[in-house]
Amino acid sequence: MPDSPDDPVTEPEAAAPEEPAAPLLELRDGLPEVVDTDAGLAEACAALAAATGPVAIDAERASGYRYSNRAYLIQLRREGAGTWLVDPISMTMLAPLQEALAGAEWILHAATQDLPCLREVGLTPASLFDTELAGRLLGYPRVGLATLVETVLGQRMRKEHSAADWSTRPLPKPWLEYAALDVEVLIELRAHLAAELEEAGKTEWARQEFEHLLGFEPAVRVDAWRRTSGVHRLRGRRALGAARALWEARDAIAAERDVTPGRILPDSAIVAAATAMPADRRALLATQGFHGRGASRYATAWVEALQRVRAMSEDELPSRAPRGDGPPHPRTWADREPVADRRFKAARESMLNLAEVHHLPVENLLTPDYLRRLMWAPPATREPAELAEAVRAQLASYGARPWQAELVTGALVGAILGAEQE
Repeated sequence: MPDSPDDPVTEPEAAAPEEPAAPLLELRDGLPEVVDTDAGLAEACAALAAATGPVAIDAERASGYRYSNRAYLIQLRREGAGTWLVDPISMTMLAPLQEALAGAEWILHAATQDLPCLREVGLTPASLFDTELAGRLLGYPRVGLATLVETVLGQRMRKEHSAADWSTRPLPKPWLEYAALDVEVLIELRAHLAAELEEAGKTEWARQEFEHLLGFEPAVRVDAWRRTSGVHRLRGRRALGAARALWEARDAIAAERDVTPGRILPDSAIVAAATAMPADRRALLATQGFHGRGASRYATAWVEALQRVRAMSEDELPSRAPRGDGPPHPRTWADREPVADRRFKAARESMLNLAEVHHLPVENLLTPDYLRRLMWAPPATREPAELAEAVRAQLASYGARPWQAELVTGALVGAILGAEQE
């Protein structure tokens, strides 16, 4: 209240009206039955083959529950055929589906997530359009499917079943509705993003990116055990060897049972055991921090792994730093190779500027690893025209697309030449 009767009364500012929530996306044709027989698949294939235009496709995996990356549900939608939900686990073969989609462009969101598991069941696109990658090229700050659908199409998507265990059978109806909605508007979203790419002059960029995705293979991780959370806290090569041995034992058990490794033994338990190096089962199970569903059940395997490490010679133990074929970390360049450090810093600044000018993430302008490799070991020539040609060739050998090389070569040549004139 005011301090005195003469003080003016200040009216509270009216709250800004809330933006009305976008309408919730609903299935236009209702929820289809799950195709889980060869006869049902034949019907689906006939409908999809008779339809026209691109096909929206998505796959649900059981990440966080299963060791494998297999598809447990495949969703497809095509104009004239509607939506189909295919259970690949119960199929004897999916070759008829590959034939039915022959020549059709696939529309996927975040294609690198689904291409490997679709390839595993014999489904491979001849061409594709990745709506997530299109969103990146267009400079959208958030490119999740639900966000793009709301931003571009003005409709909200459900998100509550994204982390479900899709290996569950039978699949609950709400999960199936969620899965069907993932392909409900992909065709419409593709059309809008394609028009934006054309308007922005980025259609050719997208074409090259999508063509590159056709050959995508997941990276094979070298020394994958080094990604164990907390392994950096271990001291000494024998402790690292224990972490490696426990990780490998866990991985073998997880693969055999098709269970995600963390559900057998968490990373924290591996680090605890590698630190303590207990000699027997009793000491192992008494180790503080050693827990998990498989801690006691597979105790024999854990103890044997630790015993093998105890018997190893120093030469058999892993080094602190992983071995790699690439350049050292850039933070070490200033002391080791000052000219390379100047090259890299100048080139990185140029990449950030170019990415801002062209409204796309810097990692989509040029893969950071390509930049590091080129700046660490650039072509030998310093004649500008020859250097530009050699830079383009070196980028191509790494996997850079022509549109990327065209945009960045001038800046990279400038960084190489400029660093040596300082």
